[in-house]
Amino acid sequence: MTFFLLVSHASHSALSAIERALKTLAARFSLRSLCRVISLMITEFKVDEKYTNDQIRFALNVENLGGIRPSVDASKNLNHLVILTAAEQYERNISENPYHDRIENNVLIYTAQGRTGDQEISGRNKRILEQYSAPIPFYGFSNEGRQTYTFLGLLELLRHFQEYQIDKKNVLRKVWVFEFYIHNEIPTIPIQNAKDIIAAIFKESRKIHEIDREEREVVLVEPSQEIDETANYEVEEIRSHLLQINPYRFESLVRDIVESNGFINVSVTPRSQDGGIDVNGYVADFNYFFSKTHVQFQVKRWRHSVGSVEINNFRGALHTTAKGVFVTTSHFTKAAIQEAEHSVKPCISVIDGFRFSKLIKESALNINKYL
Repeated sequence: MTFFLLVSHASHSALSAIERALKTLAARFSLRSLCRVISLMITEFKVDEKYTNDQIRFALNVENLGGIRPSVDASKNLNHLVILTAAEQYERNISENPYHDRIENNVLIYTAQGRTGDQEISGRNKRILEQYSAPIPFYGFSNEGRQTYTFLGLLELLRHFQEYQIDKKNVLRKVWVFEFYIHNEIPTIPIQNAKDIIAAIFKESRKIHEIDREEREVVLVEPSQEIDETANYEVEEIRSHLLQINPYRFESLVRDIVESNGFINVSVTPRSQDGGIDVNGYVADFNYFFSKTHVQFQVKRWRHSVGSVEINNFRGALHTTAKGVFVTTSHFTKAAIQEAEHSVKPCISVIDGFRFSKLIKESALNINKYL
């Protein structure tokens, strides 16, 4: 009975897909199990709706466990991929793991598989990179607990890069981080049409976001080989604490660091009036070369990378006589740095999370009061 109800409500174009799926399932399950599977099968996903783990794995033919679940054909070619994240719960988990997956400005920041030791781009992690060269549907789901997941939308891989993190054993290690743009503008994704949908999305999105090689590449400051490992660990430990600070408290921290580095009349701009400027300051008189120079800061407590668009927007917000400094807890893309150093535009200084953490270490500022 369940089977006939399913078929009667399915569209004509979906019947062939259901038939193929049933043949595959019939070879793998008993009749009783097959009836249960049929009752769970769906042909589309709707943004913000909840689905069980079984519905996801049977509808998309993926494995039962893991945060990265590929579906492949007989030749091991990737059909589609499922990304499961707990990003929307990061505020609850941030105290125990500051590197927890997050969603910022509709960008999912996702750490590769592997909880200890240096990570490698291999296995399931490597399959993610296949989306760079082909419009492969990536389905994003947020873990709500109790084997239930909310559909976020189709995901577009923006970039991937390596960074340093401190693992559960308190060891400094290299990890791979993926940044996905969440396409939730299409409310319903029929599974059989997902490849055509993602191809159309990519064509439009890559024009809008101007994603090119320089925008994909993230420029990292490598820990100094001349400094002992303990010092590098301490710098990354500071950065991990910065990721736990409320964004507005982070602006206050930046103000205090700026003051300790030779600036006067330093102030945080009120939230409703910042217009893209978070902190203002002036170079102190003892600096004869730049005395009284007005400096404006944009401050981002982000995990996702700062691109050229953010640099250009910040430049447009600067006072005509001000020097600009962009501070982030994350990193800058190569395109962002090129934009900051543009030969015919006002230069913007950039300070990434590693450099800013070094400034804090050198100033001996106690960051616990900002947490």
